[in-house]
Amino acid sequence: MQKVHLPERPDWRKQAADVGFTFADMHGEPYWDETSAYQFTLHQIEDDIEDPATELHAMCREAVATIVASEDLMTRLAIPPGHHDLVAASWQRGDPEIYGRFDLAYDGGGPAKLLEYNADTPTSLYESASFQWQWLEDQIGLGALAPDDDQFNGIHEALVERFRALFAPDTDLHFAAVAGNPEDYATVEAMAWAARAAGLGAHYTDLDKIGISEDGQFTDAEDRVIGILVKLYPWEDLLRDDFARHLKTAGCLFLEPAWKAVLSNKGLLPVLWQMFEGHPNLLPAFFESDVRDALAGHGPAAGGVAAAFDRAAPLLRQGHVVKPLFSREGASITIHENGRITETSPSNAYADHPKIVQAYHPLPVFDGFRPVIGAWIVGQTCAGIGIRDDRSRITQDLSRFKPHFIRD
Repeated sequence: MQKVHLPERPDWRKQAADVGFTFADMHGEPYWDETSAYQFTLHQIEDDIEDPATELHAMCREAVATIVASEDLMTRLAIPPGHHDLVAASWQRGDPEIYGRFDLAYDGGGPAKLLEYNADTPTSLYESASFQWQWLEDQIGLGALAPDDDQFNGIHEALVERFRALFAPDTDLHFAAVAGNPEDYATVEAMAWAARAAGLGAHYTDLDKIGISEDGQFTDAEDRVIGILVKLYPWEDLLRDDFARHLKTAGCLFLEPAWKAVLSNKGLLPVLWQMFEGHPNLLPAFFESDVRDALAGHGPAAGGVAAAFDRAAPLLRQGHVVKPLFSREGASITIHENGRITETSPSNAYADHPKIVQAYHPLPVFDGFRPVIGAWIVGQTCAGIGIRDDRSRITQDLSRFKPHFIRD
């Protein structure tokens, strides 16, 4: 793995404007940045990222089965008590999943380490699946890359096959996102594009245009009943929404399903560590309330995790990261090293939420930037990657998207 400088395509900004990639620059800063790219070997992609990500997803599904069977774990993950049954039932029915994105720390050498799983509302889909691939084809055409250079990117094709496998031709699906957010719209439109390619009907609606019919069904802005809804609206908010009281009776299939609420939750990380302690792609993680006193040297860890904490304590005291259960874009995250807070997110939007503690695993540094690998899962298999890098040790909403290629 290395970062290489490449010439920018002379017309990429026009291309971005033509296809509606309006957030290629945000707040006066580049978001899409092709002044350089990350180069991988095929071994690094297949053995260090693709296969481990697929395995991690299988482990996550085992964790779901454990969590939804436990009122205690559902409570610790802050699933509202009135919706425990809804989440568990969606898993027991086998409500289908479409996609998710693991965030991994990887330096080209050691095992990739799981930082978190964006299993419910992952963004950066359009730039990962489409604009990045166009970059590869253009750069090969321009001679900046070799003809046999490749990219780990079968995301769009996998989405098409996933939709085709789940739904009969001409089935109508609705896609919803927050109005006026170009990044969110690009993500749901990338999903709708795949659904149309699979022969399905795809209808977009703003989230705030969704209503309730007289008989309790969800409807779009044209009063059409919504039978299947692909929503870019997180379950942790939906379960606390006024509409939540209609979820059980509306007869609507949600994508992602309600059981993803326990995966798109940092509380997944300590559960995974309890179930698969020592797995090479996991970092030691605990619920903060279980280990707060022990980390401060004021008492033991909670009984159920005391032995595991003792085994991880030297690593945790050297460095750990405190993350709220529902944090997004790096908000309210703090890095602790040798008893001191050494970095804090500029946003404290989730400061009052329950938290977990995860061992600190430094991101590698390339040319002053720290990349995070976004490994896309479609169905149950890893189908491609996108990369964002930042000078900060905490990846945030303005971190840059960097293209990648494979050269062997």
